[in-house]
Amino acid sequence: MHPSYSVIIFTTASGAGYGLLVWLALFRMFGVIPAERWLGFLGLGTALGLITLGLLASTAHLGHPERAWRAFSQWRSSWLSREGIAAMATYVPAGLLGLGWVIFETGGFFLGLVALLAIIGSGITVWCTGMIYASLPTIRQWYQPLVPPVYLAMAMATGGLLYNALAHMFGHGSALSAGAALLAVIAALVIKGLYWRVIDSAPKKYTAEAATGLGHLGKVRPLDPPHTQPNFIMREMGFKVARKHAVKLRGLAIIFAFLIPLFALVLALFAGAPAVSGVAGIVALLSGAVGVIVERWLFFAEAEHVAMLYYGAEAA
Repeated sequence: MHPSYSVIIFTTASGAGYGLLVWLALFRMFGVIPAERWLGFLGLGTALGLITLGLLASTAHLGHPERAWRAFSQWRSSWLSREGIAAMATYVPAGLLGLGWVIFETGGFFLGLVALLAIIGSGITVWCTGMIYASLPTIRQWYQPLVPPVYLAMAMATGGLLYNALAHMFGHGSALSAGAALLAVIAALVIKGLYWRVIDSAPKKYTAEAATGLGHLGKVRPLDPPHTQPNFIMREMGFKVARKHAVKLRGLAIIFAFLIPLFALVLALFAGAPAVSGVAGIVALLSGAVGVIVERWLFFAEAEHVAMLYYGAEAA
């Protein structure tokens, strides 16, 4: 599949935003961080800004962005519609959390309740984003149960890196913030590794022989090309990344999204000086941002659509 920049921005920015919102809400709910006005303002502002940026970027990939609002009516059958509804609903508790935290600088039952609702809404929204792709049987690499957990794990990892960096900026960085980010990155590495292993080992069951039912007669191939020049389907669904390039890019994703952040977070945990921990947290965040973009680009580039069987592909 062609890795559209708008979709990459959508999935990475909104994922990091929802992940940050979850960590902020979780730690504020349990009183780990104080009701400090500017921490809440910058933290929640960053989270909601990334979420909004991602949602707006997602409309750029539509043929008619001005009609995007119509997707909300298809919630019975469309994961895209469910994602949109969940995203809009999550703004309510997130906004109330910001109101109680930033304006009134308070805690209590109300703040805990809206924080919990923001966490639930964020998780449901990211899960729906993953299900948009996991519900497509025409793409083997996406049509499997690990896709939504990958989206959740990457959101929590990038959000954890963001939270750790912000906490250090306001003097609230601690072993807990670095440790939470560390565990989230490890979990994301394990789940993403399992995902790559599954798509590499899964057989390519979609073939021209299976599609036509003529496999018992031998090899099936088209007599003539369906088009004399490239078209939309070939551009969007026929994108291919060479296997050797995919291996190199996976290596870069592992290094930048996981290994460098892990090393930096371990350094932050054991560094005695807060300044060193703060710098390590920023390094982990910047490296993770680069790595998740590479990871998400590969998620789309490695996907093979069955439509390409019509254009000469042997299997998908």
